Amino acid sequence: MERLLKTDTNDTTLFAQRVLLGAVMLPHGAQKLLGWFGGGGFSPTMVHLTDMGIPTPIAALVILIESFGALFLVLGLLSRASALGIAAVMIGAALTAHLSHGFFMNWFGSQGGEGFEYHLLALGLALPIVIAGGGRHALDTWLLRRLGARREDAVHAVA
Repeated sequence: MERLLKTDTNDTTLFAQRVLLGAVMLPHGAQKLLGWFGGGGFSPTMVHLTDMGIPTPIAALVILIESFGALFLVLGLLSRASALGIAAVMIGAALTAHLSHGFFMNWFGSQGGEGFEYHLLALGLALPIVIAGGGRHALDTWLLRRLGARREDAVHAVA
């Protein structure tokens, strides 16, 4: 658990990457989970994703990762796992829905859909967090301390 939660508590760059990635992904998750920001909500999103051929459990995970994973990134809670989930969703979205539309976003409406450049940028923000943790102000540090304190209490109770 320590490997999952440990991070450099002085790293402001990881903090900025974590919060920005979470803040950008959170509205996408809210669209899919809650129907906010013009999204369809959970059931219509599940239908859309499964109609694309995505298995039901994976479709549900995509929705949960984009919503709760993004929120956890903003908070710095389970930062590595949350960033890994976002990275996996970005790779999956790029390969299944955006690769065929080329690299660029559809700025001028001339493509059949959006390209995958956004997904690469999100992946570029996620990977350092997967490798090094959430950085400064991450709740992971608090959680690691709490788990360490519980472990010490359990050791003292046995002794």
